[in-house]
Amino acid sequence: MIVHPGADHAGFALKEHLKKYLQKKGYKVKDFGAYNFVKTDDYPDYAAKVARAVQKKDVGILVCGSAEGVCIAANKIKGIRAVAVWNLQNAKLSRQHNDANILCLSGWQLPKKTAEKIVMTWLTTPFSGIERHIRRINKIRRLEK
Repeated sequence: MIVHPGADHAGFALKEHLKKYLQKKGYKVKDFGAYNFVKTDDYPDYAAKVARAVQKKDVGILVCGSAEGVCIAANKIKGIRAVAVWNLQNAKLSRQHNDANILCLSGWQLPKKTAEKIVMTWLTTPFSGIERHIRRINKIRRLEK
């Protein structure tokens, strides 16, 4: 699995931290920027890049100030199920029930250690494959047409 991180200026520091953390944990990481702190950059640019990469396969992690902006932008791309997550329970459920493929985090409000725990929970939790969850995901897919 390749993890595709991306962030604007408000999420840049946390994205850089998580990128190094994931590499130390043995994950392959393909960074989609920002590559430098630029206070005037815009989160939809990075959300679109990550979402288009994830659309093909793998997973993404997006970070902006609130987590909500990148989540909204990523969900505009067909095949994306991006979720803004604030705790371990939501990280787990978003994978088990929704087979989420992009995790969105707040660069302003999540401490690094909390973000690490959320990321690891999210990455290591498999989709349940339960029929009702498959049925719901298929209904979401039909909404994209």
